[in-house]
Amino acid sequence: MSETTGASYASAGVDIEAGDRAVELMKEWVKKTQRPEVLGGLGGFAGLFDASALKRYERPLLASATDGVGTKVDIARQMGVYDTIGHDLVAMVMDDIVVCGAEPLFMTDYICVGKVHPERVAAIVKGIAEGCVLAGCALVGGETAEHPGLLGPDDFDVAGAGTGVVEYDRLLGADRIRTGDAVIAMASSGLHSNGYSLVRHVVFDRAGMTLDQQVEELGRTLGEELLEPTKIYSLDCLALTRTTDVHAYSHITGGGLAANLARVIPDGLHATVDRSTWTPGAIFDLVGKAGQVERLELEKTLNMGVGMMAVVPAESVDAALTTLADRGVEAWVAGEITERGDHATGAELVGDYAK
Repeated sequence: MSETTGASYASAGVDIEAGDRAVELMKEWVKKTQRPEVLGGLGGFAGLFDASALKRYERPLLASATDGVGTKVDIARQMGVYDTIGHDLVAMVMDDIVVCGAEPLFMTDYICVGKVHPERVAAIVKGIAEGCVLAGCALVGGETAEHPGLLGPDDFDVAGAGTGVVEYDRLLGADRIRTGDAVIAMASSGLHSNGYSLVRHVVFDRAGMTLDQQVEELGRTLGEELLEPTKIYSLDCLALTRTTDVHAYSHITGGGLAANLARVIPDGLHATVDRSTWTPGAIFDLVGKAGQVERLELEKTLNMGVGMMAVVPAESVDAALTTLADRGVEAWVAGEITERGDHATGAELVGDYAK
């Protein structure tokens, strides 16, 4: 008579022991992100942050954001490189938070995989932890979920949520912007983490390129370019608000430069950005030519070389540019704020890009 073996979590494809090993491997990286306000360690049911640290604020406003990195994760999967995608995640979350002038405080992550490979999960968390250090926030917890049958063994996705704080009377935004303000552009590190569905379609499906292909105009392989981490501006923006009179920031993500800048322009005013003030990186030209993508389509999908914009009074421009230069951020005056007049939108790009 044969014995019948009952079903188990392991037989369903979930490896609890692998998950436990992944937690052990990531602990050292999470520890590097700790701030004095963080209580407890990794492994609790919830991350703890000592809110008494907010007593120094007269009227603290908590800012929160959540995001992922889109189909850029597929580039990481194909290349087998997992320790940079976390930088992208932190940038997408914390650079949204700093837009209102908030200081990033803490972040949690969610990693969903088809199969837990402990070293791979630890590498992803390593990248998130390194990104948190660059943003000045703590990584207080997260979740790794194994979804066999839903995702392939090598498939994964990442998401995160963050919290920051800003004093009520220091809140940045549209109500501070005035006619005559200058628009300062901060250079992106490349594509960042938006528009990869278009980019992948163009370079793989239409142009037939491969990730290991050396591209002369990029000075490296296509894969290395596509996996370039998103620049994290959080601490740079906070430094700028301490040294100059910043009126607003705009994080240039999905939707492109004009649409994101328009989100912080008040009714009655208009932002004009002059393309001739910069030259987009080679990757933008490559995508445009390889896919015969019209310029307006590129501009509403990709950042075109600008990852963050600041709106400052005209008299603060020199101080702002000096602060950013001292911090190694490439920046320039790209436009100005005027009366809206007959303009239908809050922001537009004019002229042609510099060659």
